[in-house]
Amino acid sequence: MISLGLAACTAIKEAPVPRECAPCPEAPACPAPPKATATARPLQAANWEDLPGWVNDNLAAALPAFLESCKALARRPQWPLWKTVCEAANTLGTIDNEILRLFFESNFEPYLLTNPNGTTEGMVTGYYEPLLRGSRTKTSVFSQPVLGVPDDLLTIDLSSVLPDLRHMRLRGRLQGNRVIPYYSRAEITEANRRQAFNGPTLLWVDDAIELFFLHIQGSGRVQLPDGQMVRIGYADHNGHPYVSIGRTLINRGELKFHQASMQGIQAWGRANPGRLEELLNTNPSFVFFQELASTGGGEVGPIGALGVPLTNERSIAVDPRYTPLGAPVFLATTRPNSPISLQRLMMAQDTGSAIRGVVRADFFWGFGADAGSLAGKMRQQGKMWVLLPRDSAASFMN
Repeated sequence: MISLGLAACTAIKEAPVPRECAPCPEAPACPAPPKATATARPLQAANWEDLPGWVNDNLAAALPAFLESCKALARRPQWPLWKTVCEAANTLGTIDNEILRLFFESNFEPYLLTNPNGTTEGMVTGYYEPLLRGSRTKTSVFSQPVLGVPDDLLTIDLSSVLPDLRHMRLRGRLQGNRVIPYYSRAEITEANRRQAFNGPTLLWVDDAIELFFLHIQGSGRVQLPDGQMVRIGYADHNGHPYVSIGRTLINRGELKFHQASMQGIQAWGRANPGRLEELLNTNPSFVFFQELASTGGGEVGPIGALGVPLTNERSIAVDPRYTPLGAPVFLATTRPNSPISLQRLMMAQDTGSAIRGVVRADFFWGFGADAGSLAGKMRQQGKMWVLLPRDSAASFMN
């Protein structure tokens, strides 16, 4: 009989990957929020007038992302709740904003996402799809391995026993008849160095720092020497908790709070190559990848947890315990390191191990260096309203 060491195995969300994003500059202290009960419901009924910027948003830019959500929802048990609104959306045949606004207001009801303590603001970070340089074979230049799923990694689904854990998995490996935690980042790195890693190496890339941030983003593209572009995405995870190396550098006094952006961490790594591996190993979490088919000539975004391509600046990652995957979400926040408003209709199409909590979102900026610059600087406060089909909220809250 196999023993499940539940205390030893780490339960994590079935999600692409934890993500680390840049903090904002220090802000003046704000008044303490009003005290509220610790039993606030995550969904509070709201009015359309409560959504700041709703009447000004370009809803035509959000419609294609919503139609992608509908494709995935049609394959899920919740489809009856979405069937009517999705079928209606597919017959719109228009990109007129007033008609689209009437469509959403007629078919949906807005609910303000609310934290357990009654507050309504939370963290909004950003992520993107990076570009790396790599090779199919190891060379003196391309020496950093992109690893696939190892043969001895166990993924255990306990949702049939405990329905409340439907978004959780256990990762581990067998030792005799016991399941114990899978190897940490440091152990995987050392095993690969000794050519003892029990899994495939998909590609070799030229930059350890870029590879680490690929783990954080969860998907990316690798350009080979002949110009061919290979797309890779999250396949699995070693089950260890994510530890922020930005926070580690702050705690060590290596970086100030406002310096611990993606760009600041990358600069530290390039200035301290001899200390880089030790820093990276302070985060025991490790992501395994798979090679993905290239579609849409590179114009289509990476596949999110919902199973559909992400749309630049219209897809977000959420905590699916509180925000249904596939649902439209109106987000009211600000642009990275800026007071300029960012208020628009988004689609909940992805998840992430660092995306935990009711009012919590990760904003997908797109592909490449420009998107990476924005994502790496984004660490804003924001509010979120989830839009649910009329008269269906009780089904989502149960």
